[in-house]
Amino acid sequence: MRLTSFTDYGLRMLMRMASAPEQAFSTAELAEEFHLSRNHLAKIMQQLVRGGIVETRRGSGGGAALRLAPEDIRLGNVIRLLEHGQALVECFGPQGGDCTLEGCCRLKSRLRHAEAKFLEDLNRSTLADIALSVRRAA
Repeated sequence: MRLTSFTDYGLRMLMRMASAPEQAFSTAELAEEFHLSRNHLAKIMQQLVRGGIVETRRGSGGGAALRLAPEDIRLGNVIRLLEHGQALVECFGPQGGDCTLEGCCRLKSRLRHAEAKFLEDLNRSTLADIALSVRRAA
């Protein structure tokens, strides 16, 4: 299974945020730290806010912060949120793709099962398990 860059970057952002859960991060800070597009990270941040994983704060000390404790955020759920709308294979898409095997395919159910097991296995881990160890300058 291959995750989209959207999910990859979202996980990186969350890993960094989990390293200092009491801190709020601006999208600009995260973009600079990871050498990524600020606009792209802003879209990811919006998805994380809509999914209830991150909250935003205005004013001094504002930015984005984890809404839940890192140990309460399951990785499979994060990936399901960020990969929403990205079908593993074409026939899983909303329109079902252009499959000539419809009705006789025995692969589709196996792929659905594998995808479910993949996310189930990732849900055994939390964001706390993968939080970054960030060294601070003295």
